[in-house]
Amino acid sequence: MLRRAFVFLALCLTLWPQATLADPPTRDPTRVPAGVYVLDSRQSSLAIRIPLMGGLSRHTMRLNRLSGSFDYDPASWQSTRVEITVDPRAVEAGNTMFNRAIVGYFEPDKYPVIRFQSTALVADANGQGKLSGDLTFHGVTRPITLDVQFNGFGPDPQGAGARMEFSGAGTIRRSDFGVIAGRLFAHDRIDLIFEVEFARK
Repeated sequence: MLRRAFVFLALCLTLWPQATLADPPTRDPTRVPAGVYVLDSRQSSLAIRIPLMGGLSRHTMRLNRLSGSFDYDPASWQSTRVEITVDPRAVEAGNTMFNRAIVGYFEPDKYPVIRFQSTALVADANGQGKLSGDLTFHGVTRPITLDVQFNGFGPDPQGAGARMEFSGAGTIRRSDFGVIAGRLFAHDRIDLIFEVEFARK
């Protein structure tokens, strides 16, 4: 009986740090350390969802190559400016032929980068806010606003350093950026859904 209790206690002590690290220690932006934070592409995702004509379904695709960074100061966190770039060739639509078609609509040889540069951030004490910025897509730059949620700051459960996590969403119209190919079967609206992690350098 004593041996079983000892084994159980050892197991609990082994698992406890992992469970503790899995929860961000803070969601207060003023308690996050200053520094340069770089996007971890392995832990980040950007999905685009396009309603198909008829309105009965929406096709979801994923853009797999993201990069970005920001310089963070907790004393003036609402002035943080982030830049994120996306490779338009890295589309995963679940079908090789559809992948090629979507990439073709983006014309990546002519416009090899999709870039978002933030210009303003307004957020509340719960970490919910609006991130405004300029989106350059298909050679056209237009202002957009994204809904964002700060999920917290803390050490990575697998020991990969301290990081900040965000979720968000937004909507654009592809015709605003000159992407009109495929309009006979796909809606003009594109929904953006993202989950991103930034690791402190």
